[in-house]
Amino acid sequence: MARSTARKRALNTLYEADEKGQDILSLLAERIAHPGAQTPLPDYAITMVHGVADHATTIDRALTEHSTGWNIKRMAVVDRNILRIATWEIIGNDEVPDKVAIDEALGLAKTLSDGESLSFIHGVLSSLCLDKANYDFEHDAQQETSESAEVDSETNDSVTVQPETVQSETVQSETSEPDAASAEPVPEAQSDSPGEGAQSESGTTHGSIDPHDAPSAVVADDTVQMI
Repeated sequence: MARSTARKRALNTLYEADEKGQDILSLLAERIAHPGAQTPLPDYAITMVHGVADHATTIDRALTEHSTGWNIKRMAVVDRNILRIATWEIIGNDEVPDKVAIDEALGLAKTLSDGESLSFIHGVLSSLCLDKANYDFEHDAQQETSESAEVDSETNDSVTVQPETVQSETVQSETSEPDAASAEPVPEAQSDSPGEGAQSESGTTHGSIDPHDAPSAVVADDTVQMI
């Protein structure tokens, strides 16, 4: 009786997380910390929720492969979470006989699902029991961890720049940039009047007329005489 209650409490948590689109373990932590008006979650309920969350990929794959023409996402929310709990017990908990896991799932379905769901759930779980040796939670978890590590490694390699490359690019950048003191001055814009240029602070005239071609001048008594 205690485990039947635990299954129902686990189902409540899984159903709520599924409906909200919330991470299962995040919601579980909230329910453990703040059970509200309900009694604290039974230990077996916590174990089942953890088991479903930790092995969700394998569980959903097994259910999809044994539900003829029905993807896990097409199932009713309550049905797929009843199936997830039973699948975890069938594959991952040797203490629970397969028949008991199926009967408990059907008991939940009788209360919470419609009549058509009973035969569907029974057929999926019966088929799974005959094939459960092909599913290994531990092996799949290790494989997922390995694949995740490979992806992280490839991502890090793709964004890491070797120090030698950075140093080489820095040196190249420094040698290719002209020294500010020796750089050629940028010519000033020419005056609108032909032959007239802007006079710099040093008195040198910059413009379109070559200084060698300009006539020389003698300054006397503030009068400019051309010679």
